[in-house]
Amino acid sequence: MNHGPTDAREFLLSFLQYYPRHSDRQVILFPSSIALAAVVEGLKSRSDIRVGVQNIHWEAKGAFTGEISGSMARDAGAHYALVGHSERRHVFDESDEETGKKVVASFRAGLTPILCVGEKLEERESGETDIVVLRQLRAGLSGIEPSQIPHVLIAYEPVWAIGTGKNATPDDASRVHRLIRYELKLMAPERYSAIPILYGGSVNRGNAAQLLGAPEVEGLLVGGASLDPEAWSSIVRA
Repeated sequence: MNHGPTDAREFLLSFLQYYPRHSDRQVILFPSSIALAAVVEGLKSRSDIRVGVQNIHWEAKGAFTGEISGSMARDAGAHYALVGHSERRHVFDESDEETGKKVVASFRAGLTPILCVGEKLEERESGETDIVVLRQLRAGLSGIEPSQIPHVLIAYEPVWAIGTGKNATPDDASRVHRLIRYELKLMAPERYSAIPILYGGSVNRGNAAQLLGAPEVEGLLVGGASLDPEAWSSIVRA
C-alpha cells in the first residue's frame, strides 16, 4: 500500500532514467490498484516493462465492495496478478482454497498468475517448510489444467524473511526451489523446466546478484527495496 497515482508517476520518471532497456530480462511492476492506470500510461514507451496487480477477487463481478476482478485489472492494462502473497495469507487470512480460485480467475481474465508460497518462522523451526510449501503449491494449482501450469510463475517467499532484514541464504533458496521444481515436474512433466521460480524475502541491492546466482533461482520478487527508484534499478540490473 504505497504510491498513489501522483507518487507513482514521479517514481517512474526517476526509475526510467536509471534503467535503460534491457533485452535479456523481464521487469514487472505491481502498483496499488488505484495507481495502475497511471503506471500503464507512464510505461507506454517502455514495452520491456510489464504491469501487474497485487490482488484480484475470484469472481468476475458482483457485490464485493472494495475488490477488483481479473477482467477489470486486464482492462486497465495489467498482464500479471500476484496470488497468495504472504500478506494476503497472513494479514487478510486468505486461504489455500482462495488462492486456487484466484489462479483460475487470473487465467479466465487473460492474466498470468504469480503464485506465492512460503512458510512462517514457527513452521520453519518445526521442520515443516516442505509440507507447507507443497500444500500451498498444490492448492494454488489445483483448479487449472495441466496444460496451464507451465504458464504460471511461482514465487517462494519465506514469511520469516519478509521485511525482517533476514533473507534465506542462496543455499536455502536453492533447496526449496528444487523441491518446487520437482513437484512441478510431477504436475507438468513435459514443460516443468520452463516455469520460472522467483525468490522473495528481504531482497535488496546488496544481495540481489548473489541470490540470482543461486541454482534454481530465476528471478526475484522484491518488496520494500523496490520503493526507492535508484535501489530498484540496481536490483533489476543485477
